[in-house]
Amino acid sequence: MLEQLRQFDLELFLWLNQWHQPWLDPVMRFITDTDSWVPLYLLLVGWFIWRFKRRALAVVIVVALTITAADQFASGLMKPLVGRLRPCHERTVAPKVHLIKGCGGRFGFVSSHAANTFALATLLWLLSRGLPERGKLGAFMFSWASVVTYSRIYAGVHYPADVLGGALAGAAIAWLLVSLAQLAKVAPFYRPGIPA
Repeated sequence: MLEQLRQFDLELFLWLNQWHQPWLDPVMRFITDTDSWVPLYLLLVGWFIWRFKRRALAVVIVVALTITAADQFASGLMKPLVGRLRPCHERTVAPKVHLIKGCGGRFGFVSSHAANTFALATLLWLLSRGLPERGKLGAFMFSWASVVTYSRIYAGVHYPADVLGGALAGAAIAWLLVSLAQLAKVAPFYRPGIPA
């Protein structure tokens, strides 16, 4: 069963990775580069300040802790623990892989990009409950996280299972940290009568 799942993951990766176009490579290179999203992060900090005023610092701290936890879980714990090679590092798979950037570290499960982006998207979804912009913010953030996550397959550095595992891990970490913030009654995460 496990071997069948691995084979399916490999075939799905190769199928998705083959859908590359010369005009799309630089777009995906931009999307997959973490530095490209600094303006978005600055806009989010501005939104925190506008929306939460004096409580914005608490939000920024929880966001930083969430992304750090997601990143450390993915890169510091899971990748060395599982030891699954990235497709671009597997001798039999690498010749079939379309790379748009460097291959990255040896191991790929779970994807840090997926963990970090889905942790942020989930955190903002949970944080914005009860706010009028929740629907649009959630749709944008989860769409953004999905595109960044897909870019890792397009870039040839992650299998679909790597990014799915990262997305689930990031969402779970965000939910856990928001739950802890609510238990500790950290504003604005603590709202009496509003379930997570």
